[in-house]
Order: sequence, then C-alpha cells, then structure tokens
Amino acid sequence: MSQSKTSTIVVGKLGAPYGIKGWLKVHSFTDDPQGIFDFSPWLIGQQGKWQNLEVSDWRRHNKGYIAKFAQVNDRDEAMAYTNAEIAVYAEQLPELPEGEFYWRDLIGMSVVTDKGYDLGVVDDLMETGSNDVLVVKANKKDAFGQSERLIPFLTDSVILDVNHEERKVTVDWDPAF
Repeated sequence: MSQSKTSTIVVGKLGAPYGIKGWLKVHSFTDDPQGIFDFSPWLIGQQGKWQNLEVSDWRRHNKGYIAKFAQVNDRDEAMAYTNAEIAVYAEQLPELPEGEFYWRDLIGMSVVTDKGYDLGVVDDLMETGSNDVLVVKANKKDAFGQSERLIPFLTDSVILDVNHEERKVTVDWDPAF
C-alpha cells in the first residue's frame, strides 16, 4: 500500500529477524517502549514506500521486544524488513490534555523573547538527561552573531507560553546567549 497525503510519525524501527518463524526485533522510539504496540496497523517504510502490516503477536525479549506480523511467516520474509522504519498515521496518536502537545507540534513555531526579540524558529528538539532542549534556527545571522540557539524547555522558568493559534513560543531568554 502506497503512502498518500496523510502525515505519518516514525515511532520505531525493525531490527534483525528472530528465530525461523518470521519474528523481528523491535526498537521503540515511544516514551513508554511498550506503547508502540498500542498502535495498529503499523506502516513499515523502506526506500520511501510504505506498507501496512498487522502485528499478530509480540512479547518482551531480553531488554527489548520482538513482534510477529500476520503477513510474515518465515525468516527469509522477515529479513526483507530488517532496518525498516515503523510509523503510524498522525491521527492514531492519542488526544492530549489541554496545555500539552507533541514535539512535532513545536517544529516551525517562531520563538520570541518576552521583550519581543525574534530568536528564529524551532528547527528540532533534543532530549538530554535533565531536560528537553529547543533547537532554534535564526531567520538569518542576527545582531548577536547567532545562527542557532539551544534553549532549555523548562516550563516554569524559560518557556513562558506556547501559543498554537499564533504558532509562537514566548521565552524568558537573553538573545546574547
């Protein structure tokens, strides 16, 4: 099945085959690694082409997970899916409570200081041991010589407001940093 206009979110990756009956190792990118199995069907992507596959069974194996697809019945068939991405349709993601959002919602939002200085747009997010970090690309090299800023995503002190309608994040941040 070919992917159409609906947006997809990559939630994991398939690893090597496990055993001879078509099982594959699963590397989950979800916050709760077992949460990847809450989604069905999975879209399996290889070389820009997406295919729906139904997980017929899964289990914990050592420190990870393995899964069996209804359409895959032996090790040779499973081998064809090694290193393929696992995605789901964006509509499959659960609705979040008021005031919460997915990282993907922040990408492309403008970032301004509480004094009105335009720092640029959110290009990416990083997860660190202590807190998440916004990667903000300046629209062009700004007056402070910055082309990129790393701003900690601390809602109590740095992030003052996330406005979805205006696609704007307001921060308490010194532009010289």
